[in-house]
Amino acid sequence: MPAAPVPPHAPRRPGASLARMKAIALLLLATAALLYAIAEALQGRHPAWGYVAAFAEAAMVGAIADWFAVVALFRHPLGLPIPHTAIIPRSKDRLGESLANFLCTHFLGTTQLMARIRKADPSGSLARWLAQPARAEKIGAVATRALRQGLGWLDQDGMRGTLQRLATAGLRQVDPAPLLGRVLQLLSADGRHRPLLDDMLRRLAAMLDDAELQAQLSTAIAHEIRALRYIRLDHVAARAATGKIVAAVAHTLHDMADDPQHPLRQRFEDAAQRYILQLQHDAGLQERGRALRDELLAHPALGSYLHGLWDQLVAYLQGALADPDSALQHRLAATVRQAGARLEGNAEARAWIDDALLEAAPRWIDQYREDIRRYVVARVHDWDAREMTLELERTVGRDLQFIRINGTLVGGLVGLGIHAGTQLIRRWN
Repeated sequence: MPAAPVPPHAPRRPGASLARMKAIALLLLATAALLYAIAEALQGRHPAWGYVAAFAEAAMVGAIADWFAVVALFRHPLGLPIPHTAIIPRSKDRLGESLANFLCTHFLGTTQLMARIRKADPSGSLARWLAQPARAEKIGAVATRALRQGLGWLDQDGMRGTLQRLATAGLRQVDPAPLLGRVLQLLSADGRHRPLLDDMLRRLAAMLDDAELQAQLSTAIAHEIRALRYIRLDHVAARAATGKIVAAVAHTLHDMADDPQHPLRQRFEDAAQRYILQLQHDAGLQERGRALRDELLAHPALGSYLHGLWDQLVAYLQGALADPDSALQHRLAATVRQAGARLEGNAEARAWIDDALLEAAPRWIDQYREDIRRYVVARVHDWDAREMTLELERTVGRDLQFIRINGTLVGGLVGLGIHAGTQLIRRWN
């Protein structure tokens, strides 16, 4: 079966192009040699053949000299260890160091990079990039895939067991009683808890004023007052007792909510503060807290519950993320787009980002420039000299063959000019 033809627009292989140019250069050299042989044989028949011979001789010299120069860059000509040949493989490490120094000096210099950063308007470019709907959708899709992969990784049996062991080990390091005491102390410092306590007291008082609740309390009290059933006074007494109890409790709760210095409220505050101190300093209470913690962590029901909760959460998230039209992905894209739009419309925020970047950039540049230089040097050092030479020759060898071609033609013209000048001088003499 014949091979498919290469389309006219297909890029040519560097190796094939290099071989063709080498063949052209070699053909010119062979042509010059043949022309020189013919001219030398016919030189006595006409003076013009002397000019042809001079041209061909100089062309051969130029072609061979330039062939030697080009080949000497990559290898020893004819395999002979001639000094100052095979320049590229012999100087590989030095070239790598020079390349690294050139890169760091002319491309990674602080002045050049800072000028480039200022010109690039980083915050504005970022804002416009994020605000594009297509970009935002792409970021949302990428984030969704990353979340799916992360969930799949975390849901593996081995990873799940590892996470459970790490979480259990971390929780065992927590001393619950002092931690709870510090949290409660923080919440109650400077009276932060008082508005919440006032609201709770008022809500409890409002609940006690509810007729349905009072009816339920009446039924419960009537059920307990068994002795009054026989004279049919249980419901009457219950309703009367309920009314008085509810009125007293509701009145007391209102008073406590309205008066921060109410005795019952002060007793509650004192008891709460004592309990907070006990949580932080009472060894017996702390030991009971640790025992309760260990009991909960060791209980199989807790593990089963957490496993089931984790499975449900992972299944829900995976189902939501698997849908290409999921609300989560659209929400992520909308969040990215809104962030870009807000940043684009907030000149103060953009200025802050630019200033922060310009302030931090010199430190980053100075910190990582030397690392980049060392990386380039080490990378070139690790290259195989033969492979690097072949790759360079494939890349620039075709252009270097023009040196051989030009050397052949220019050398011939120079030889022709020298011969013509020589003949002219001889005629003058």
